[in-house]
Parts: sequence; structure tokens; C-alpha cells
Amino acid sequence: MQDNHDREWPAGPTNPNGRAWQDPTRAVHAGPRPRDQRGLINPPVDRASTIIYDSVEAYMDRHQGLYDEVIYGLYGTRTTFALAEAVSELEAGYATVITSSGTSAIALALTAFVGGGDHLLVADCVYGPTRKFLTDVLARFGVEVEYFRPDIGSDIAALCRSNTRLIYMETPGSQTFDMIDVPAITAVARSRGIVTAIDNTWATPLFFKPLAHGVDVSVASATKYLSGHSDCLLGTMTAASETIYRQLKDAAARWGNCASPDNCYLVHRGIRTLDTRLERHQRTAMTLIDWFLEQPEVVAVRYPAHPADPGHAIWKRDFTGASGLFGVQLDRLTPAETSSFFDNFSLFQLGSSWGGFESLAVPAWPAPIRDFPNGEADGALIRIHAGLEAPQDLIVDLDAAFGRVRAMRGGRKTS
Repeated sequence: MQDNHDREWPAGPTNPNGRAWQDPTRAVHAGPRPRDQRGLINPPVDRASTIIYDSVEAYMDRHQGLYDEVIYGLYGTRTTFALAEAVSELEAGYATVITSSGTSAIALALTAFVGGGDHLLVADCVYGPTRKFLTDVLARFGVEVEYFRPDIGSDIAALCRSNTRLIYMETPGSQTFDMIDVPAITAVARSRGIVTAIDNTWATPLFFKPLAHGVDVSVASATKYLSGHSDCLLGTMTAASETIYRQLKDAAARWGNCASPDNCYLVHRGIRTLDTRLERHQRTAMTLIDWFLEQPEVVAVRYPAHPADPGHAIWKRDFTGASGLFGVQLDRLTPAETSSFFDNFSLFQLGSSWGGFESLAVPAWPAPIRDFPNGEADGALIRIHAGLEAPQDLIVDLDAAFGRVRAMRGGRKTS
């Protein structure tokens, strides 16, 4: 039997034929190789605050290793760096900073590049907590925040100013799933020296690679699909260059943001099955959407991977797959109908977050605060996360929910 310590593990990003490994393979093997861990398949879980040094010289010079070495628990242990390496490989980025949550990753990515007196352009469809951070924190510190229509494309040039430091995007947009022409916006930004960042949580790096489309920072809530098991909080910020990476790492250090090594381990483990899980999430989502579209109470479905979605063309051009999160717009529900619809599910759960193994159904109204409304105020918007249950069982649960509403309406299938 061959000793693992002497085994010749695959080295580098290419396979024996000289081609790059495909993403499903990368997800399984991304991160430190077993030979770098004395043959261990999984990275060790290092819990640490203090790191000791052999000499006063090494101690005094410790901050020289802030960006790529273990120098103090706050800045990461081997467990943190192992996950960062895996995410960087999937994102095709220079390096990744791991943070305590998805929201912290968003906040740090924003504060790393703007300060008082700067102008910040933000897609109007961003995640609600992102908007709250912009309003309650950045604006209070003198950053001018301006929102733009998700479909603006290259016309964003007209909004850029001499003090515009960052363009922040999210695609598909939160709750309304608006698609953004990322390459068009990054082309404008690069021509003006403006940094760009994007929330890539919905697609994950398996289905969309923002850095390959000109983005400088890809942000994600690893709490969602990268983890996949609804049991931890974590965020990631992947940089396209060393300069960008150092700014992100500095921001995390100055704010004292620290990722739990146990959560890093759980997310790294979740990544190993990411491709398999996402394939099931997407397949189930598409099955549910086809069923939803047959229901007369459904006004519209928001899922860019479906041909009926207005953003399908951009999705098809730039993305290679879709996750299990989508929106369903119904005709208006009374408070009593709403309670009957949501309170009596057998499989679907009511809860924040998504990306785990379980299916979720939550109301998304009142409508998100928008400078440029996208029709989300018309009717009742529902956010669905298609989990890993059997699709037909989920349809039975949904059909019963519609049946409860119809019973309250006198048995009518209203449109």
C-alpha cells in the first residue's frame, strides 16, 4: 500500500493533457493538497488567537506576513487560508479574504474603496441589508450613494464623476432577480479607473465568474450555497489583483473582522458537493416554475434561467447555470389569505437565508425600496428557494397552499 506522504498528488491547475480541470473537479479538489497536510484529505481546524515566534526579530517583523501567513488568529489560521485558496481557485481570482458573514463581506468590500467625499454607484436591485449599510453607515460618513437602473448597461458612463470610486452590482438582483450587463459596466469602469464589485451569491463561481467579466471584487455569502447546510455564517471577497486583495485584507484587519475556523471548515466541506447540489437545486427550481406558470393566480415568475424571464438573454450569454432561488408574483393576497398560504406548509419552511438543503417560501412584500421600481409592487411577491426534496412532493405542498387560498375565495381559481 502506497504511503500517502510519498504519493505524487496532482500539481498545478492543469490535468495531464495540459487542459484546465473542469469546475466540478476543481470544487472537489480546490484548496491545499493532501501531501501539503501530511496526507490528510481535509484541512485541519486550527483555533487560535496567539501565535508564538522563535525570536524577537521574527516577532517584530510579523506584520510582513499579514497577507499570506498565519501571524495572529484574527487574520486567519491554516483553516482560513485553506478555504480562501479553494474559493480563489473557483473564482479564478488572485486571492480571497474570508469574513464572518455575507453582510460583513459586503460592508468590507464597500468600505475598502470609498471614503468621505467619494461618489458610489450602486445597482438599484441590491440586497436589503446592503442598502441599509449604505444609508445608515456610509452616507453618515460622507459617502454620496447614487443608485442606477439594473438595465443601464454602458449608459452608466453618464453617471460617472471624477470622484466616483466604486460601482457595486448584484446580479440577479435581490428579490426581483433583475439581470445586469456586467461586461458593459466594467468596460466603462475600467476606462475611468473605477473599481467594480459584485455580489455573486446567487450563481456561485460555478455558474458565473465575475472576474472574467472585468469585475475587481467578487463578494459572496458563503452562508448560502457554498455551505449548503444552513448551519454556519461566512462571507468571501475574491480579488482580481494583488493590489485589490491587499486593500480588502487591510479593510478586514482594520475593522477587526474574523472568520470562525470551524465555519471555514464547514464551508470548505460544503464546496466539495457544490456542483452536485446546485444541479439538483436548478432542476427542481425549473420544475416548480413550470408548475407555477400554470396557476392562474401567478402574474409572473422571476428566474433568469427560464425563457419567460426578461433577463434570460443576458443570463444565457454570461452564465453557465442557475441556483434554486427565484421569485413568484401572485395577484394580491389579503392578510387572511397570506396567513393561510404560508402558515400551513408541510415541507416549505418560513425563514431568512437560502442556499441550504431545505426548501423555503417567504413573502417579499411590502415591495423592496427601489428608486426605479420593476413592477414588484403589483401583487404579492413570494421568494422561493427550491431545496433538495423530491420536486413532486414540493408541488403537492404548493398545490395545497393554493387550494387553501382558493377555498377562502369560494373555490375560484382567480387570475
